[in-house]
Amino acid sequence: MPTHELILVYEPEAACLARLVAAGMARARAGEIASYLAQSTDLALEFDAISDACAARGIVFRPVELDRAASVLGATDPAHAIVWTLTDGIAYFRGSAAPALARLGGVAAIGSDDSLFALCQDKFRAGAVLAALGLPVPAGGLARDGVWLAPAPASPSGYFVKPNRLGAKIGIWKDSRCTTEEQALALSRRIFAAYGDDAIVQPYVAGQNARASFLAVSPAADARDIGSVFVDAGGDFQTMEDSLALYGETRAQARSAGAYFEPALAQIAATRPQAAKHIEAIGVALMEKLGLRDVFSYDLRLEADDTVHLIEFEVCPGLPCFDFRAYCKSQWGLTLAEAMTDTAANRLLG
Repeated sequence: MPTHELILVYEPEAACLARLVAAGMARARAGEIASYLAQSTDLALEFDAISDACAARGIVFRPVELDRAASVLGATDPAHAIVWTLTDGIAYFRGSAAPALARLGGVAAIGSDDSLFALCQDKFRAGAVLAALGLPVPAGGLARDGVWLAPAPASPSGYFVKPNRLGAKIGIWKDSRCTTEEQALALSRRIFAAYGDDAIVQPYVAGQNARASFLAVSPAADARDIGSVFVDAGGDFQTMEDSLALYGETRAQARSAGAYFEPALAQIAATRPQAAKHIEAIGVALMEKLGLRDVFSYDLRLEADDTVHLIEFEVCPGLPCFDFRAYCKSQWGLTLAEAMTDTAANRLLG
């Protein structure tokens, strides 16, 4: 009887760091960028748990480093395997190659269409698409090293400036919220000098930070299984410094020093049911209009009057991160390893 396989493709932090340094990037900045892949480092600690959960369902769990993905997928039986890509990336990261390789080899994949792996990592282009689909995204300008490529709209509330193609709060500092266009352009120069990236400049949106998560653990899962929570990191917005302390080796160091803490999560439906309905409606639109499926998350700002702003979406949410674990537990009553296994089993075994 053929063996069923769950193939998890991941890009290690160390491989990314070495590649960026070899390309001439300062090691400190390369390390910040590579930290985006810390979920690969964290999830590796649970490979045995995932393997055991899969084995109980008659599935072989096979974690594969991205640089080996082409050869492994080329030798895979498409009829008895499914690919789960852990990270996206088209610029500093390369994870979007994995779902494309799966499609090339005719291997089924968990997650959205591979074109969305590229779109989600370009915040400016993604925002344009989301706006065209009628979703409530803030308008944005794009600047490169102090020069407007697309001017930002006038904003009495000021601006929020961040790298266009970097996630995990990389390049978001305490002064990333600014007042004037001149200050926004100065931040774009700082971003370009540090990372060589363009900067997206959006009107500052007041409110609370929220995240919505989805995993198709059940074959019948739909937008009603989206879980939305307030994420309180103790400030108006989370910075790169805040984010670095939550994942990978930096998290381990913070824990050993007694300085580790996770942002507080609170179910939005418990106190703001109308806002939760708005967030679910956004999820429906993302699934029906954009094509998100299987596993994804999206970040939002929620105003006091329940106005919801969609900030960005992720096709590869941080699976081992505190918020996604909490979603698996609250929505499905499962550990991360169990939730991943059930999701794969439903696709592989029917």
